[in-house]
Amino acid sequence: MSEQSKEIGNTHEELSDILLVFDKEKKKILAVKGIDQNGNLETVDPNRKNENQFMRVDKQGDLFSNFFSNFFSQLKNPTNFSFFKIPALLAVDTSKDMQKHLNHPTPEGEQLMKQHEVKKEDKQENKNNMETTQTSPETSEYKYKPEQIDWETLNNLGLSKEKLEKLNLLDPLLKGYKTNELVPVSLNLGTAITRMDARLSLKQNEEGQVVLAIHGIRKSPNLNFPFFGHEFSKEDKDNLLQTGNMGRIVNLTNPKNNEISPSIISIDRLTNEVVALRTDFIKIPDEIKGVKLNEEQKQTLLEGKPLPIEGMVSNKGKTFDASVQFNADKRFVEFLFDRNAPNNQQNQTQGAPKNFRDKELDNEQYQKLKEGHTVYISGLVDKKGKEYNGYITYNKETNKTEFSFQNPDKIKEQIKPSEAYKTQTAVNSEGKTNEATKNIKEPLKSGQTVPDDKKLQEHQEESDAPAKSKGRKM
Repeated sequence: MSEQSKEIGNTHEELSDILLVFDKEKKKILAVKGIDQNGNLETVDPNRKNENQFMRVDKQGDLFSNFFSNFFSQLKNPTNFSFFKIPALLAVDTSKDMQKHLNHPTPEGEQLMKQHEVKKEDKQENKNNMETTQTSPETSEYKYKPEQIDWETLNNLGLSKEKLEKLNLLDPLLKGYKTNELVPVSLNLGTAITRMDARLSLKQNEEGQVVLAIHGIRKSPNLNFPFFGHEFSKEDKDNLLQTGNMGRIVNLTNPKNNEISPSIISIDRLTNEVVALRTDFIKIPDEIKGVKLNEEQKQTLLEGKPLPIEGMVSNKGKTFDASVQFNADKRFVEFLFDRNAPNNQQNQTQGAPKNFRDKELDNEQYQKLKEGHTVYISGLVDKKGKEYNGYITYNKETNKTEFSFQNPDKIKEQIKPSEAYKTQTAVNSEGKTNEATKNIKEPLKSGQTVPDDKKLQEHQEESDAPAKSKGRKM
């Protein structure tokens, strides 16, 4: 190996950490290799022979936080493991010391474990982003400057300044917002390359440096662990999963300084990340879609609760009623839609829809639709902006809602077969007969109820004549 190669190799070792794990079932310290497709942890013995299989992670705090957040969210049965972050050059020797402690506990060994452990509260803080330092969404001021960003690190993630500008993402990032769309990110860890879609944001670390936060996609919101000291109730979970907003103010504790902040909580709909916003950052508008809010209505929204509003006017000039609520992730008042409605593919569930073509059904219409009845719906708008009305029915077998301009129930009543057609169907398809057709062997033609052959008719009539009496002679 050349001196240059050695130098590059040593630099890589110095800049990376190894993720060790204590498998509580096996009672062994192992080196993490990865996660398989089923969410099972893959490990190897932490020896020199297996070093090239060790998972390496960037030592930079913020990059590791986001990496571990995504790693932990994919893991099946996470409570079976305790994780430790060890410098790559010390990983093998440290793993031996840890295993010795597990076999024969000592105070020094306990201190070693605590020193390198990725603590539960750290996992939770990484997993859930409490956005207590972001500016109001209504401000147009820039929070960061382009020269504060470490562009070399971003280039290694496939995120150049030119690319962010081309995607119109740099401006909102500098203002302190998350990107409003998912961005492809490539993370090269030397022996492992990770590619993911994520939302991005900028924030300052403890040293005051501007770093990139990567908000990766989670399979589902993590609501089973305390969130900055708050434990989610069943009602909290139901609200978050249904509307994306928890619907009340709770006190959250910052673990770094124990500061308590009244906050509201929502779910990032793109990533399933749990997001909090301090109440002093909530800004309620004076008017929503032509309806001026009174102080009581504003207070309801400030408390994070849903608010029904009547008589709003759409961009097309149509009046409508809907419920609104302040969203901690978006940081503005949004119209409420069920996250489990059919237009949400990630959370789609079986059942009659509450909304049809952007028209919300009232409770009576929704109940009838669920029961399989035809429902008349008005106020639908086509692509050209013209209003139209019609009838909808829900097919439970196909899980589809069907539309018709005419009432399908009345159409069925009107299309009743004639008596002649019924006779033809009964004879030809069902093998049935009546007095007029019982001796016919040929199929009837459309609308035919008696045979058209004269001989057959005569034979039929003869068979219909009463039989002569064969009485006994006395």
